[in-house]
Formats: sequence, structure tokens, C-alpha cells
Amino acid sequence: MGLYDRYLAARVRRHDGTPPSHVAIVITERDLLERGAYETLEDVLGWAFEYDADRVTVYVSVLDPAAAPTLVSELEEVDAPRPVDVRGPDDTRRVDAPISIGIGLGGKREFARAVRGLAREVERGERDPDGIRDEDIEAQLVFPDEPDLLIKTGAERLSDFMIWQSVYAELYFTDVNWRDFRKRDYLRAVLDYKKRSRRFGR
Repeated sequence: MGLYDRYLAARVRRHDGTPPSHVAIVITERDLLERGAYETLEDVLGWAFEYDADRVTVYVSVLDPAAAPTLVSELEEVDAPRPVDVRGPDDTRRVDAPISIGIGLGGKREFARAVRGLAREVERGERDPDGIRDEDIEAQLVFPDEPDLLIKTGAERLSDFMIWQSVYAELYFTDVNWRDFRKRDYLRAVLDYKKRSRRFGR
């Protein structure tokens, strides 16, 4: 770790703000085509847990759905510091691991599927529509947990992911592309988060 990285790491450690417990990272299918992209992912996962995260969610936006099965297979083999759950575009299994990776599973699609599931329960007489709560929707989601910090590399726009879950997340955009993302970039994101005063919509 270079001198500047050590300086940032010390600032992060000394700052009395609360670190993000759940970090979400949004990258693209194209990012993973770059040389060293998987090594970068392994490094980022390690940094997240090194700096006090207990859960990491990674979303890979996909332009070509045909690429999703290959990405699922490759990402299941990532050398990660914690157990990993990987979910593809048509997967309905709820994640239950410290590291969750979604591939092409858009937030609109996930939310619509949750609504359809609740609608079927109402139709069967198993649920009163007036009694549906936020928790009932969350129980239907593949990615149920709300991130504290969401990092988007390469552009200042969000992909279609975790629309419901990220409503109160702190968003951090960096123009650094995934292939160039270094520890200092992760530390900057964490330090920025620790300096913020979270309002949770208030």
C-alpha cells in the first residue's frame, strides 16, 4: 500500500463517523471484459470487509442476456473472503450470504415480481391487500437488505438495480473506471460516507 493509501486509511480509521455496514457496488458487463477485472473485484471485496463492512452486494448490468450464464459461472468462482451467492436474471432464490452478486436482475423486474407474488396471495385469499406492509414486499425480493453505501464506477448514473432497497442509501459516484479502481478510490468512498449525515428520507 502506497503512502497516499496509508494516509487515506488512517483518516478512515480515525474518523468517528459510522462506517458502512452494507456496501453495494454497481459495475457493467463490459467492465468484466477488461484485463484484471476479476482481480479488482476480489480486491474490492477484501477492502470492504477490511474496513468494517459485514455485507457486500455487487450488481453487474448486462446488455446481452446471453452472456449472463457465463458470467454466473465465472463469478461463482471468484476468490472471495466470505461465502458468495450469485443470482442471474431469472433467479428467484433469495440471497443469504455475506457477499451477493446479481447479474442482469433489474430492480424494476425484481419489484414487479414481488408485487405479482403478493397479488397471487391476495387472489387466493391468503392476504388482506389493506394489510400489505413494506416488510411484505421485502420478503419477496431476491436481494432483501438495504445498502448503506452504493458505489457506481465510471459514470454518474444508476443502473436498474435495488430500486426499492437503495431508496435511503448514500450514493457515491466516481468517474474512475472499474479497470482503474484502486484501494484509494474505495477509501475515498468510505471516508465520504463517514462524513455524511444520513437522513433516511427525512
